[in-house]
Amino acid sequence: MSSKKFSFKVISKDHYARLGIIHTQRGKIHTPAFMPVGTQATVKAVFIDDIIKTGSEIILANTYHLMLRPGLERIKINNGLHKFMNCKLPILTDSGGFQVMSLSKLNKIDKEKGAIFNSHIDGKKFILSPEESIRIQKGINSDIVMVMDECPKNTKDKRKIKDSLDLSMHWARRSKDAFGKNPNKALFGIVQGGLFNDLRLESLEKLVNINFDGYALGGLAVGETQYEMLKVLDALKNYMPENKPRYLMGVGTPSDILGAVRRGVDMFDCVLPTRSGRTGLAFTWNGRINIRNSKFKYDNTPLDKSCTKFDLNKYSKNYLNHLFNTNEILASMLLTLHNINFYQELMKSIRQNIKKGTFERFHRKYFNKL
Repeated sequence: MSSKKFSFKVISKDHYARLGIIHTQRGKIHTPAFMPVGTQATVKAVFIDDIIKTGSEIILANTYHLMLRPGLERIKINNGLHKFMNCKLPILTDSGGFQVMSLSKLNKIDKEKGAIFNSHIDGKKFILSPEESIRIQKGINSDIVMVMDECPKNTKDKRKIKDSLDLSMHWARRSKDAFGKNPNKALFGIVQGGLFNDLRLESLEKLVNINFDGYALGGLAVGETQYEMLKVLDALKNYMPENKPRYLMGVGTPSDILGAVRRGVDMFDCVLPTRSGRTGLAFTWNGRINIRNSKFKYDNTPLDKSCTKFDLNKYSKNYLNHLFNTNEILASMLLTLHNINFYQELMKSIRQNIKKGTFERFHRKYFNKL
């Protein structure tokens, strides 16, 4: 166990790119950091011990999904999610707001009651208020808790984005009140505002006035281009609090991560490495590979010569192609593990280059390649 008190420190910088360390009650997180997504108390197709061996120092779980299945009571009898899923790493839980909007065909937003929706599983009615979201996350025993927010769809309608922002700021205050004082845990606010820089700055200012332990950037990775996303980060990079971690939610590709680190972001999560691993798409230092492609049928070279962990290089492209084209479970397991390992190798290289002051050169080399 590390120090029980949550803290963050920037160790060094290379232009806007930041090398830092987060202290939690369950260990250190070296930033920039990537969090594998364990939506339903599991990172799909990978053992948690292997997740740790990749160098992952924190994972993400999902409040909405865990609320529906298995339900808070089943997690609480294990004294929280860590023991339930046998995970010693710190866990960040999102608030569930995004899934309410994206998964439920029947939902209604009430300023005071919260999100009223029907489960995408069985249609059962639920009400998720800011207070209820915080209660669930505290019951899960998350190390980093997210405020309840409304994540609007990508739109150029500024009025809609402004109304959503105002609602999210109202819920952020209620989330902070419900969270109370928990020095061994952290509560992050979520900056909204769509692609409108003035709204983003307004949202950030209001959240800073409430005072959170970290600040996430929400409402991105919802259909905008990479250029549009990076423009939002450019507008915020001089205004984000220097002494608090910055988290870009749901992002993204290796190129997205490189671009965001260059603009001062510290934390990332995305389903891309695991989802891609289950469908045959591998991330490598030479770019992406669709291992199902027939050109790999007789290719006995390693998937990625730069990958050294888990003896993954003993599996040829030929063999992996065979596994995927015969729908073997091992195919998803091997490629998912490879992708998570690649992402963590990427993050480690990013941190090393920031420390050496060579991140700009590293960014130029790989931004359009990965």
